[in-house]
Amino acid sequence: MSRSFPHPPSWTDAQLAEAIKASTHWVSVMRELGYGERASSAGAIRIVRRRADELGLDSSHFLGKRRWSDAELRHAVSESATWNEALMRLGLSTNSGAPPHVKANAIRLGLDTSHLNQLSHVGRQPTEAPAEICQLKADLKHLRVAAPAVAAAWFAIRGCAVSFPAEPTVYDLLVDAPGAITRVQVKTTTFYTKYGWAVGVGHHPDTHAKKRGRRVAYDPDVIDLFFVIDGDLTMYLIPSRAIAGRVQVLVRTYKRYIVGNAAGLLAAAAAVRPTLGEASA
Repeated sequence: MSRSFPHPPSWTDAQLAEAIKASTHWVSVMRELGYGERASSAGAIRIVRRRADELGLDSSHFLGKRRWSDAELRHAVSESATWNEALMRLGLSTNSGAPPHVKANAIRLGLDTSHLNQLSHVGRQPTEAPAEICQLKADLKHLRVAAPAVAAAWFAIRGCAVSFPAEPTVYDLLVDAPGAITRVQVKTTTFYTKYGWAVGVGHHPDTHAKKRGRRVAYDPDVIDLFFVIDGDLTMYLIPSRAIAGRVQVLVRTYKRYIVGNAAGLLAAAAAVRPTLGEASA
C-alpha cells in the first residue's frame, strides 16, 4: 500500500520514473517534475525519494557531487583485484590510496571489498609479498635498534608480559616473569676480537652531559638480568650478579647463559663477521 502525500502530487508515477531515468541527481528530478524554485527543498525531495523507493525505481546512476555512479562503483569493485585498480576504473588518482568517500559509498551499497584491502601498486596481486621490503638486506648496524624488540619477543612468546618504560630508566624492559617483576637491560655487540665477541655492559652515569666520561658498572640491585645479543645473533640471559662490577665482558665466557639464536632474522644472506676491532654497538 502506498503512503499518502501531504498534498496530492502534480506528477504521476510514470513521470517520476522518466524523470529519474533522465537525471543524474535528485534536484534534477525535482526540476523535471516541475518543482521550480522548490527543486532543492529537502522536504520535497524526501517525499519524491520515498515514492521512488516504494516503486523500486533505480537511481544508482546518480552522481551527486561525484564523477562516478553507484553502478560504476559496483562494477569497479567487482572487476578489480586492488583498490588502486578500482580507482583507475573510476578515473580517480591512486597516489594516496582509496579516498574515504569511495570506501564509505562502497559500504553504503553493501559491496564486498575484502579482496581490495591490499593498497598495492597496479598489477600486484594481493597475495604477493611487497618486493621493496623483501629485498632489504639485514645489517648488523641495525642490531642495537632491533635488540629491545627481539628481547621483548623472546619473553613474550614464553608467556611473560613485557613493558617498555615511558621515561628513560636504567633498565630497558620490565618483564612480568613467574614470581616477580624483572628489570632487564638489553645489550648488543658487533665488536669482534681475537678472543670472540666483546660487549660493553657498563653505562654513563650522566646521560645528559656533553662529555659523558668513563663508563661505570650497573648496580646489581637495580638491574636483574642482562639480555645480550652478539654479532652472530646468539642470545644470552645473564643474571646481573654474574656480571657485577664489570663494564665489558667476553660473551664466550657466559655460554651457560645462552638462550637461543635469532640468526633467522638475517634470512639467506647471513651477515659477514666484522673484522677484528670493529666498533661496538
